[in-house]
Amino acid sequence: MRIFNLDKTYNIVCDTKSTRNGFKHVATLHRNGVSIFETKCNYINRTWERFTYETILKDVVKECFIDKNLKKYLGVIKKES
Repeated sequence: MRIFNLDKTYNIVCDTKSTRNGFKHVATLHRNGVSIFETKCNYINRTWERFTYETILKDVVKECFIDKNLKKYLGVIKKES
């Protein structure tokens, strides 16, 4: 499990879980400690991400932030990776 702090209000908790055919990444967006959004991404065998959880983190940010914070939070994710 890994926690990505976007700012004082938001953080994303990422985890890897086994599945029957491979594994999945699960990400939960929290606002002030309360879960407000969750998504998952399944993988069969291998991931080609530049860093662990890259795809799922981008999915959460793009789904939940469509304003000026989108670029800001994508930048934070790259710095924390």
